[in-house]
Amino acid sequence: MEPGVGIRRGSLLIQDGRIEAVDPFIVPPEAKRVNAEGRLLTPGLIDLHTHGLGRFLFDRSDELAAAAEIAPRFGVTRMYPTIVPHPLPEMLAHLSALADALDRARGARLAGLHLEGPFMALSGAACPKMAGDLILLEEILDACKGRLVIQSVSPETPGILPVIERLVERGVVPFVTHTAATASQAQAALQAGARHATHFYDVFYNPPERDLGVRPVGLFEVWLADDRTTVDFIADGCHVDPIAIRAWGRAIGWDRIALITDSNIGAGLPPGTYDTPWGYPVQVERGRGARIASGDKAGALAGSALTMDEGIANLLRWFPDRPPESIWAMGTSIPARVMGVSTAGRLAPGADADLVLWDESPLRPHRVWVGGRMVWERLD
Repeated sequence: MEPGVGIRRGSLLIQDGRIEAVDPFIVPPEAKRVNAEGRLLTPGLIDLHTHGLGRFLFDRSDELAAAAEIAPRFGVTRMYPTIVPHPLPEMLAHLSALADALDRARGARLAGLHLEGPFMALSGAACPKMAGDLILLEEILDACKGRLVIQSVSPETPGILPVIERLVERGVVPFVTHTAATASQAQAALQAGARHATHFYDVFYNPPERDLGVRPVGLFEVWLADDRTTVDFIADGCHVDPIAIRAWGRAIGWDRIALITDSNIGAGLPPGTYDTPWGYPVQVERGRGARIASGDKAGALAGSALTMDEGIANLLRWFPDRPPESIWAMGTSIPARVMGVSTAGRLAPGADADLVLWDESPLRPHRVWVGGRMVWERLD
């Protein structure tokens, strides 16, 4: 299946970790043949925004490899570990250790760090709030040793435009989030180079009403009105109502919407209660996310427990009128395009041989390859 194009029978020739040919005329006699037995083959899923998986957190350098190793069992072959950086004395050393740990991972590709902050206007889930600071940004870029590839910021943060421009200059993709930006603030961020909005609808607010009865125009309208924008949603059914996803698909086009998990501790685990390093346990239940299990805030969302394969299954179920290849694109070719990665999310000559063979009832990975090497096989 080629995301966004169609589903058909065919074959691939893999060589040196890349797709050499689609439906090759000549197959080398020494080639190893894999019989897919009629199963669906897709590019591997790509998660742009994930804080943790299973019992592991990405902001712990010693747990990055463990999370990457289990990610393929959920169909993920490429992910962007997402860190909330707090401007403390140890922050830069911590980011440096995380950058070093990326190359030690096996399983899914850890394609670079995604920093959610620190230049935020609204805290959301414990993000720090601070003005844009070019000096601190340079220190962050140096600490990350070229492995920072995404930074999420708020468009209304004071001093943020030079930060966005510098990120673009350094090849870092700026995302917008945690915002109640006015239209002018959103337009300025857009012009500076921030074109993607992450975990859309979550910690996204309208500007305050200043004229009674007149709905203010803000980032939502700016993103709707510009052909360059893209968004992503947490498709777990509790962070965002499926009606909102359908509305944006109809408004801007389904080819501009990506799936993310924004996952945390509990993602991919069976229903139950799990300890966290945050001082409270979380209750994980399918369709309800991860919620604080005790105390004054019991029942409140404590992050997502979504996995990418579950997100695709939800989207296929919610939108049966959509061509399935357009749904699969939301987890493959569209996030690759957001990141400007031409070799990922496609089944085409020259693309990475990051592949998933699927069981479809229920939808779950059967086999997973990263760079042509099998990293997961379901044996039950």
